[in-house]
Amino acid sequence: MGVSTTAPEKGISLVTVDFPPVNALPVRGWYELADAVRAAGRDQGVRCVVLAAEGRGFNAGVDIKELRRDSGHSALIGANHGCYEAFAAVYECEVPVVAAVRGHCLGGGIGLVGNADVVVAAEDAVFGLPELDRGALGAATHLARLVPQHLMRALYYTSRTATARELLAHGSVWKVVRPAELLDAALELAREIARKDATLIRLAKAAINGIDPVDVRRSYRFEQGFTFEANLSGVAARIRDTFGEEPGKEGERA
Repeated sequence: MGVSTTAPEKGISLVTVDFPPVNALPVRGWYELADAVRAAGRDQGVRCVVLAAEGRGFNAGVDIKELRRDSGHSALIGANHGCYEAFAAVYECEVPVVAAVRGHCLGGGIGLVGNADVVVAAEDAVFGLPELDRGALGAATHLARLVPQHLMRALYYTSRTATARELLAHGSVWKVVRPAELLDAALELAREIARKDATLIRLAKAAINGIDPVDVRRSYRFEQGFTFEANLSGVAARIRDTFGEEPGKEGERA
């Protein structure tokens, strides 16, 4: 259990996340992931990183149980900083990062995938930000890199998800394959990237990041401030305890 790094082929580093049962990462998990991706990018023998996950889905965001166990704000602050570092590590990785996504990709998973260079997805992959149902805010910065602005807002406000096929139609997913073929498809793409000149591929990554219209670090940090405000106000804990339902809503709907 945790984050592991392997070298399936020359020039390719495979970073795999495994936090059963659903890959909801504790604070230490986000830091482990950040360290693994940064280390892979610094390795001069690596030309492409594949980010994948074991278990029931790609990523379910932060470990809500860890937040509930904390009577103060240390877990929340840790999760904020950990997510910030993990997302930045993917974006700033010195070589391209291919995300191999299957099952659920929610919350923090969107932060990882939205900052990846290329996404390969299984047919069962679903993408979304259920943050409003968890008493949180954040990663709209990264969802906006996957879908158009108005769809991003609709998904964010409703906590609905989008399928891999829908993201394929928007051009943010490279290929959709059967779950059993996911890793092979991701490695096939990584192999093609890894055939490029080692120096040039790193220059290309830096150049492309340099022309991005949105500063993803600053934009996400801005969002995090509202997450902390929600916690200080008490609304976050209330929402987490009621699973996103506003008290009295069931009766009103009836």
